[in-house]
Amino acid sequence: MAHSVEFFPPKNAAGEERLRDAVTTLLPLNPEYASVTFGAGGSTRERTFAAVTMIRQEYGLESVPHLSCIGSTVAGIREILEDYRAQGIHRIVALRGDLPEGMENPGHFQHAADLVAFIRRFGGFEIYVAGYPDIHPQAGSARDDVAHLVAKIKAGADAVITQYFFNPDAYLQLRDDLLRQGVEVPVVVGVMPIGNYAQIARFSAMCGADLPQYVRRRMEAYADDAQSQYEFGIDLLSRQCQLLLREGAPGLHFYTLNQAEATAAIWRNLGLES
Repeated sequence: MAHSVEFFPPKNAAGEERLRDAVTTLLPLNPEYASVTFGAGGSTRERTFAAVTMIRQEYGLESVPHLSCIGSTVAGIREILEDYRAQGIHRIVALRGDLPEGMENPGHFQHAADLVAFIRRFGGFEIYVAGYPDIHPQAGSARDDVAHLVAKIKAGADAVITQYFFNPDAYLQLRDDLLRQGVEVPVVVGVMPIGNYAQIARFSAMCGADLPQYVRRRMEAYADDAQSQYEFGIDLLSRQCQLLLREGAPGLHFYTLNQAEATAAIWRNLGLES
C-alpha cells in the first residue's frame, strides 16, 4: 500500500522556505513520492522543474511532476518529457488543466486522454490521471464523467488519483463504476486535510467538491475557535481514510498545500509510518 504527498511550486523565497519546511517534516513519514503541480498553460513550468529537482536531489524523495496540456504544443510537451526523462523521472500526473481566462482554444491536446496517449507513445513513464468522486464541475453528467475517466485509462493511464472529497460513498461509487466498465486500475484516494476551513470551503466551491452539511455546520459552529476546527478536521479525515483503507483503497495522496502539520497528524493517526 503506497501513500504520497503533493506540493505546489513556490513563487518566492518565503514560499520556498515553507516548502522546504513541509518536505523536511513529512520526509520521516516515508511517503512513496511527492507530486508537484503545474500551472494552467504551463504558467509554472520552470518553477515546477525547480521544485521537482530540489525535492529529488536535496531530499532524496521521488518527485512526480504534474503536466497540463492546455495551451501546449506537441513540440513543447515533447521537450518537457525529454527533460524529465533526462532527469531520471519515470512517473507523470497527466492533466488537461483549466482553461485560462480569455483562452477559447485549448490547443493541440483537447482532452487529458489525448495527452495520456501522447505520453504513452513517447514511452518511459508511468502515468497517473485525475478522477472526480463528486463529478467534475464541467461534466455533462455523472455518466459522462466516468466515460471521460475510462477514456483516459484506455489511452494508457496506469492509475487514478482522485480529487479530494468528504463523502466516502462517492469514492466507492466511482471505484465500482470503473469496475462495471471492466476497468481495473488502482484508484488512489485524494485527501485534503482541513487546516483552514475558509480556504477549503472556497476551494471546494471552485472545484465542485461537496462539503456535507454536517461538516459545514460543525465548522461554522467553531468559527471563533480555530483549534476546534482543526481538531474536528483531523478527526474527520482520519476516520474517512481509515474506512476507505478497510474498503480496499490502494493508497492515500495528501494535498498538503505546502503545509505539513495536518497531513502529518492524519498520517500518524492511521499508523502509516513505515
